[in-house]
Amino acid sequence: MTRSTLPEPDADALAHSARLAAHLRAEIQAAEGAAIPFSRFMELALYAPGLGYYSAGADKFGEGGDFVTAPELGPVFAACVAEAVAPVLQQIGPEALFLELGGGTGAFAEVALKRLTELDALPDRYAILEPSADLRARQRERLQQRLPPPLFDLVEWLDGPFPHDWQGVLFANEVIDALPTPRFGIVEGDVHEEHVVIDGEGFARISRPADGFLANAVRHLEQRLERRFADGYRSELLPQLPYWIQAVSGGMKRGAMLFVDYGYPRAEYYLPERDDGTLRAFYRQHMHADPLRWPGLQDITASVDFTALAEAGVGAGFDFAGYCSQASFLMGNGMAGVLERIERIADEGERLRRTEEVKKLTLPSAMGERFQVMGFEKDVEFGAAFLAGDLSFRL
Repeated sequence: MTRSTLPEPDADALAHSARLAAHLRAEIQAAEGAAIPFSRFMELALYAPGLGYYSAGADKFGEGGDFVTAPELGPVFAACVAEAVAPVLQQIGPEALFLELGGGTGAFAEVALKRLTELDALPDRYAILEPSADLRARQRERLQQRLPPPLFDLVEWLDGPFPHDWQGVLFANEVIDALPTPRFGIVEGDVHEEHVVIDGEGFARISRPADGFLANAVRHLEQRLERRFADGYRSELLPQLPYWIQAVSGGMKRGAMLFVDYGYPRAEYYLPERDDGTLRAFYRQHMHADPLRWPGLQDITASVDFTALAEAGVGAGFDFAGYCSQASFLMGNGMAGVLERIERIADEGERLRRTEEVKKLTLPSAMGERFQVMGFEKDVEFGAAFLAGDLSFRL
């Protein structure tokens, strides 16, 4: 999808993007050498207060937005995740907390709380860490309308991770792919970092020698891969991932973490032929390769290195619980019961919608293989959650 074939934003959207672009230009002009690391550009483009893609009010999720996440397709995904984490919550008991990172429209929380009620595994509190005031308002409205008062009363919104010791479950669907990522490149054998500069009315990416932190991380990555990157090779690397995992899990003394995202094991992520990385943008259901276009109006994302995620989780004091495709995970956590219930739906239109939802979630040509699930546990056991389709041998 080229820039010229993307749908044109309306005047209000362009005005919003212009305000964020002005904010970005001011920071670039004030920076040393009039350039900022791409990771900083991505951070501001997605999360600048009141202006960034995730912190402002534009529709993002569903068919009318820029992309569709699994919870927005229907109830199946959240119901199966609830099935997987219910044993953990039951093992912890009445003190268990549930922390969802980024609540989307509230669709996941709605279904998960209802299913956990049926499974007799309700947490004491259901917290949503949501940076967007607009999304918080939408989540609150949805959950207040669709949950009975006793369930809605369990829900709270946080500005950051729990500030105290806690026990429970941390869940994140399509969160790590949106963490601001440094971009590195190899120039005449040296490690460079991608920066963003002002280019006329827009922005451009340039290469500068990397600082010691990123350069050492790239050289360490090469050691793990047992090969050097070729000249001209470019990709992404999240050396801050271990610190992020430690921060979001906070003082979790007992419990589990569950991450769902798209990505690859390390050896596949950094294949020699994947020499421009995985960075891309999503706008109005179109994926394209220009992350500098229309700041604030499009999602910017990079795939997840699941090997690095496994190392970060274990490094944060958790035991590795499992790694599999989304299709295998859903099949192993209640999908059979879902299919039986779908067959009993009397309304043919609804039955077809639910069947189509299952196909999108599980078929290899849709989300089934492209998305993967990884779990960690501390003094609890997931039980059967990862018994189907184990992929840990690929890490």
